[in-house]
Amino acid sequence: MNRYTAILIDDEEPGRRNLLALLEKYCPEIEVIAEAANAAEAKEKILSLGPNVLFLDINMPELNGFDLLESLNKKDFAVVFVTAHKDYGIQAVKAGAIDYILKPIVIKELQQAVNKIVAFYDQKRVELITDNQKPGRITLSHTGGFSVIEMKDIIRLEAESNYTRVYVTEKRSYFVSKPLKVFEDSIKDNIFFRVHRSYIINLNHVKEFLREDGGVIVMNDDARIQLPKARYNDFIEAMRRLSIAI
Repeated sequence: MNRYTAILIDDEEPGRRNLLALLEKYCPEIEVIAEAANAAEAKEKILSLGPNVLFLDINMPELNGFDLLESLNKKDFAVVFVTAHKDYGIQAVKAGAIDYILKPIVIKELQQAVNKIVAFYDQKRVELITDNQKPGRITLSHTGGFSVIEMKDIIRLEAESNYTRVYVTEKRSYFVSKPLKVFEDSIKDNIFFRVHRSYIINLNHVKEFLREDGGVIVMNDDARIQLPKARYNDFIEAMRRLSIAI
């Protein structure tokens, strides 16, 4: 399990104490490394400690939570607003917050916010290796460590609940603890096509298209994937972009 460092920012000490206790008891993914009672103190600790997450109150003396975020040139952290005021939700979204929790804190809502933090950093990890020496590769974290895979060797990706099975050549597959959406956002290559909510395929590994049952894509590993009628034109266009005669 990955852990994420956090700073708690709230001008009320009881609020910080309560949040700290809840995080320690119910959210083992979070490691609180500092607290701050105002924006100036918070800014100093953010710059010196580089946290992964801010649990940030809105109404504070002098500068509020939004003012604090505005004052930072670099925002390489996730933000969860924790406030007693329900009227700032839209402003929080515009500020890039991952979640917005109202006080008094509900444990389930706090855990859901932490799950969003985990998903945020999972998405950052699944990315193409873009250095000049190793283009066209992707790293896959799995229970045994991680593997570096050539993009051209990926045949298809299949959603399994909140996990993804990645099928590659030589009859290998990897079970990765990230949802398919993470891969869709990370793989920026026109050889990949999202068939429907459960599949992304590599168009270079399409072996056959059959019009039976409304449309079936047959992959090089003989997997048969139903093509929704609404995606037919997009699929044909994607194949044409690869200069494949239709």
